[in-house]
Amino acid sequence: MKTAAEQAPAPRSGTAGIPPGPARAHDVVLQVKDLAVDIRTHRGTVRAVNSVAFEARAGETLALLGESGCGKSMTAKALAGIMDPVCDLAEGQIILNGTDLAVLTPKERLKFAGPELGIVFQDALTALNPVYTVGTQLGEAFRIHRRLNAKQAKAEAIDLMKRVGIPEPESRINSYPHQFSGGMRQRILIAMAVALNPRLLIADEPTTALDVTVQAQIMQLLRKLREEGQMAVVLITHDLAVVAEEADSVAVMYAGNVVESGPVSEVFSDPRHPYTKGLLESVPAHLERGAQLKSIAGSPPELHDIPSGCVYQSRCPLVQDICRAERPALRPVGPPVAQSDIQPETQPRPARAAACHFSEELNNV
Repeated sequence: MKTAAEQAPAPRSGTAGIPPGPARAHDVVLQVKDLAVDIRTHRGTVRAVNSVAFEARAGETLALLGESGCGKSMTAKALAGIMDPVCDLAEGQIILNGTDLAVLTPKERLKFAGPELGIVFQDALTALNPVYTVGTQLGEAFRIHRRLNAKQAKAEAIDLMKRVGIPEPESRINSYPHQFSGGMRQRILIAMAVALNPRLLIADEPTTALDVTVQAQIMQLLRKLREEGQMAVVLITHDLAVVAEEADSVAVMYAGNVVESGPVSEVFSDPRHPYTKGLLESVPAHLERGAQLKSIAGSPPELHDIPSGCVYQSRCPLVQDICRAERPALRPVGPPVAQSDIQPETQPRPARAAACHFSEELNNV
C-alpha cells in the first residue's frame, strides 16, 4: 500500500485567475465502482447507496438525477469524504486520477481537498462561516496548500472574486457572508471550490432557493469554469431541464441504485427504464390547457423496506413475477458503439446501460 506522501497529488501550477495547463479533454478523471453506503439507525443498519457505478471525464458534466431521497447527495458526500458519523462507506472504489480515495485515511484525503477535488453545497449561507469575512475564507486554501502569507492570499482571493463575477472585489473582500445576496454567496462558494483548480468539482444542487435568472447565471458560471480548467463536474440535481441543458452524461438514481446511465441525448430521447420514462413524461411540455399532467403513482420505498427484487417494482407499469424475485443488474442496452465513432485519443466510454428486465419492451408501453 502506498504511503500518504506517495498518494498525495503532485503540486500543480497556476493562480486563481489563470488555470494550470488543461487536462486532456474527455480523459476519465473519476471512476466510481460498486459504491455502497450504510446508515446506522435505531432500527438497524440500512443501505442508502447500493452498488453505484459511473465515471466523470475532463471537460464534461455528469449529472446524478433522481427524486429527493434517492441517494444523490449521499453519493456526493461519499465522494468528498464528508459523510455523517452514522454513515459508513461499506464497499466500492472511488478512483480519482488513479488513486482510490476509499482506502485512504481521513488525514490522507485532506490532501486531495482543494487541489484535486472541490465541492459546492446547495445552501451557501450555512456552508460559509458567518464570523469570518469572505476574503479570509477564500484565502484559506492558498494559505494552507500554497503557504502564502496574508497579503498574497488576499490578492489571490480578489482574483478569485473577479473570476466568478463578483463586482468591486477590492472593497467587498472584507464583507461578511450575510452582506451578500443569495446569488453572490453561491458565487463565493463556487470560488472557494475552484480556488486551486481541482480536477473534479462536485456541485450538489447548486441553484437551490435561487430565482430563475440567478440559477441560469450560476449554471453559466459553472460551465465557463469547467471549460477553462477542463474540470470534470458531477452535478447533483432533480431538475430535468438543467440536466438537458448542462450535462453530457447522466446516471438516474432510484432508492440508492443507478437504474439507467448514458449520454443525456440518448437517455432523454429513448429512455430504457420505466422510472426514467416516468420522470420525462411528468414534465409539462407541449400540453394544452386542461390536459392531464402525467405523474408517477406511489412513492419511493423506505430504506428499511427496499424490496428484494427490482427496487422500482411497486410503481412500475411493466412489473411481472421476475421483477419481484430477481433484481435486474445494470447492463448494456441499445446498439453497441461503432469503433469508428471512438476517437483514438480518448478513453473508451462505457456502454449505455439500464437496470430493467424489460428495457427493450419499454417503448411499447
